[in-house]
Amino acid sequence: MEHTIKVLVSEEEVNRRIKEIGEQISKDFAGKEIHLVCVLKGGVFFTCELAKRITIPVSLDFMSVSSYGAGTTSSGVVKIVKDLDQPLEGKHVIIVEDIIDSGRTLSYLMDMLKKRNPASMTLCTLLDKPERRVVDVKVDYVGFNIPDEFVVGYGLDYDQKYRNLPYIGVVEV
Repeated sequence: MEHTIKVLVSEEEVNRRIKEIGEQISKDFAGKEIHLVCVLKGGVFFTCELAKRITIPVSLDFMSVSSYGAGTTSSGVVKIVKDLDQPLEGKHVIIVEDIIDSGRTLSYLMDMLKKRNPASMTLCTLLDKPERRVVDVKVDYVGFNIPDEFVVGYGLDYDQKYRNLPYIGVVEV
């Protein structure tokens, strides 16, 4: 079944904003090395593009978590599907997400990762839906605040489709 996708944030706008975030992170962490923790699967597109635009030393690791099960709304139960390969102790960690809505998953994840003694921990997301927030989560770097619509592209999917779109779009049904 094909869907109509309406462009919400153009490819040019996404690229421009990722460049700005990369510049800000480089400035904020000048003289330090940062460790990006990409939350899979959706965060991989944003993480790779962001890493290319950061001018200070960067290391990467990947984590996969699930809080949805079979439905389309968060169950509130977070399951670690793939944990990190490297320790976080003493590192300046930036957790990189594709989108934050309820905040449940990120709140749980940040609490868990703080116990691993990083030097610092910040949160970066390409998209934020603050009106959907159920748990208070401090987001340090936000690409775009978006309305409460179902979005795809740049890593975000609808039934594993549309992740590869170079822009952020709204699925019209």
